[in-house]
Amino acid sequence: MDLTSGEIVLVIGGARSGKSSLAEKLAAVPGKDVIYVATAGVHDDEMAERVKQHRLRRPDGWRTVEETHMLAGVLLSLHPGAVVLIDCLTLWMSNLLLDDHIPRPGAGISEKENYIIAQAREIVDVARDKQLTLVMVSNEVGCGLVPEHELGRVYRDIAGRVNQLLAELSDRVFYVVAGMPLELKSLAAGSLQGGGR
Repeated sequence: MDLTSGEIVLVIGGARSGKSSLAEKLAAVPGKDVIYVATAGVHDDEMAERVKQHRLRRPDGWRTVEETHMLAGVLLSLHPGAVVLIDCLTLWMSNLLLDDHIPRPGAGISEKENYIIAQAREIVDVARDKQLTLVMVSNEVGCGLVPEHELGRVYRDIAGRVNQLLAELSDRVFYVVAGMPLELKSLAAGSLQGGGR
């Protein structure tokens, strides 16, 4: 499961599936410093404790960059060839969706969705241009009940579309269930070649 230089990987799974632990193992490239991009805003004690536990798990040499919105801008500021771990994209999507000024004051849901999808594509484009080795963590939010409120349904739909786009653009995609990773792109390619058997 070792990363190759310049590879882009998406790690996706449900809550407490082990996706962040896998992403951290993948990003721990021997001899390379890692830039950990944290998208969570800390607004309460519970989130502060979660952030603390994540930090304790990471190697001392990793540099943490906290950014809730402009992920492509962070990647643009890094030196070519850097190893980057973004955790997590679904928090980032939530941050953008709930920001009344994104992409402009008064923007409607479809405009917000188009903006978030464009920003997701830009993350990958910048990583490719700068030859970054990039590991992205995202939640699979579409396996549960249909959310009761409209905003929840909008968020679920945007997250699903962004995850599909990033899976398509990534070199490898790992789906983590109960701590067990499945590498999806090779499985998907094999099933397509098998003629539907």
